[in-house]
Amino acid sequence: MSRLDRARRWARDIKRDVIVLWLAARDSRVPWYAKLAAGAIAAYALSPIDLIPDFIPILGYLDDLVIVPLGIIAVLRLIPTDVLAELRIQALQQVERPVSRAGMAAVISIWLTFVALISWMALAP
Repeated sequence: MSRLDRARRWARDIKRDVIVLWLAARDSRVPWYAKLAAGAIAAYALSPIDLIPDFIPILGYLDDLVIVPLGIIAVLRLIPTDVLAELRIQALQQVERPVSRAGMAAVISIWLTFVALISWMALAP
């Protein structure tokens, strides 16, 4: 298997696992701490807005290539294996990709807080 094939498979698995986290956040068999982490990672990964915009050199892709996959891997370890296997099957059967409006709202609120803090610091005597 070539490196390109492995990269494609890895990307496909990451997409599936984001949907798995989205499903796990709503599953009653998943512990509360795993639900919380799964919901946060899925909301961010499915959000149409990035915390670090992609046009920023190097840092813009850091969250997409490193932070999100590491978060997904960490949270998947918190989900019981039998539940995880069932959720992966459900994720493969999912026709459309969910969109997280809550993730988008969280990213926007973080940016607005950041802008307000910078403005406050700039205008403070």
